[in-house]
Amino acid sequence: MGSLGVPELIIIFVVALIFFGPKKLPELGKSLGKGLAEFRRASNELRSTIEEEVRAIEAEPPAHQNSEPERDPSPKPNSETNPDDH
Repeated sequence: MGSLGVPELIIIFVVALIFFGPKKLPELGKSLGKGLAEFRRASNELRSTIEEEVRAIEAEPPAHQNSEPERDPSPKPNSETNPDDH
């Protein structure tokens, strides 16, 4: 899908002029411009916040994956059972 060319923009403008009228069209243009500016500002703010968080995470020292102390893998004899009892 391509970008809008001059003929397409003229058709959109004429349809908007017919639909909304010449008195409402400047007001709609101004509202649309304010909305786009607000969207762009919010988008830039979100992008900068995400970049700051990524930088903060990268700056942290690496943490250990397992916070539990390591256990001895060798089995320990159970003091309650006596092999001579069986």
